Amino acid sequence: MIYSVNGKLMLIEPNFVVVETNGIGYGIKTTMNTISQLPREDKEVFLYTYLNVREDAMELFGFATKGELECFKLLININGVGPKAALTILSDNTPEQLSLIIASSDAKALTRSVGIGIKTAQRIVLELKDKVTNQQIKDSVGAGASSPIPNSKSAEAISALVALGYSQSEASGFIATLSGDLSVEEMIKSALKGLSSK
Repeated sequence: MIYSVNGKLMLIEPNFVVVETNGIGYGIKTTMNTISQLPREDKEVFLYTYLNVREDAMELFGFATKGELECFKLLININGVGPKAALTILSDNTPEQLSLIIASSDAKALTRSVGIGIKTAQRIVLELKDKVTNQQIKDSVGAGASSPIPNSKSAEAISALVALGYSQSEASGFIATLSGDLSVEEMIKSALKGLSSK
């Protein structure tokens, strides 16, 4: 297994980079979120990696954070979700946003990613629902993110705001700024007040 790659960034293309280490250039498929965090070409870079071995190919996937790597591994273990679909989802959603989507059962938000239908999105939510509150995913996402996995109160408040017509990103973005000590009702009231003033 290749756990990580550290070397000179030789090439950046959409969802693909080349990192040179000890004279070997590793072609690595990645997400647009990771690409947005990379330095310029010819600079030193570090990526967490996952080697996917198939009968006809070996593919190396790389991620800027351990949280994104862990989310990728969770996604590809779901029936019907391959590496390409997982990269698409993680290009459109950070690990924090994905965890919020799962916690609030917002399968429709996942269908915004190209190639992800409602049935696949629902399967992802269903299979990852119990893992979002698991300590492993909390730790892994927290390692690459400043905002924590939402608790059930946050998820409930976000779900209520989405039902009231606000987008997932608007609702989750505002709820993330509130204290976790607030009740669900207080979170919703604060969000309604704050979002309506924008």
